[in-house]
Amino acid sequence: MKLRPTIAGTQELGRRGGTENVPGIIGAGVAASQAREWLEDEASRRSLRMLRDRFERMVLEACPGSVVNAGGSPRLWNTSNIAFPRLEAEAILLALSERGVCASAGAACSSGSLDPSPVLLAMGIPEPVAHGSIRFSLSRFTTREELDDAVRLIAQVIAKLRETLPI
Repeated sequence: MKLRPTIAGTQELGRRGGTENVPGIIGAGVAASQAREWLEDEASRRSLRMLRDRFERMVLEACPGSVVNAGGSPRLWNTSNIAFPRLEAEAILLALSERGVCASAGAACSSGSLDPSPVLLAMGIPEPVAHGSIRFSLSRFTTREELDDAVRLIAQVIAKLRETLPI
C-alpha cells in the first residue's frame, strides 16, 4: 500500500508538504545534550532530591494525615506522589489549577479517568488513599520559593476541601 501524504506537497517525492524544521531539530539535539550532561551530574540529582524531600516534609506538616506514597523506597529524584486520604484527586487538581499549581493524578494516557492509578493499587496503596493521590514533578529550574508557594496553596486547598466535602 502506498503511503498517502497528510499535507499535500512536492517534498520527498510527493510524500509530504513543507520542509524539515532544521532549527527545531538542532534545538532538540542541543536540549538533549544539555539534559544528558545534567543527568550525569550526581550533585545535580542530589540537590533536586533534597528539594523534593523538603517539599514533601513541608506538605506533610501543613496537611496532617497526608502520606508520601512509596516515601521510603528508591524513586525518581524529581517526582513526589502524595496522598490526601478521603479526598478526590480531581477536586484537588481543579482547585490547585485555579491557583496556578500544576500537578497530575496519574499517567497522561489515563487522563479523564476517575479511577485511581492502577500503579498505586498494584503497589498495595489502599483505594481510598489512591483516590486522593497527586503527583508533583520538580524540574532542575524549580526554586525553593516556588515550592514554598506551592505548599502554602496546597495546604489551603486541602483544608478547604476537608471542611466542605463530606468524609
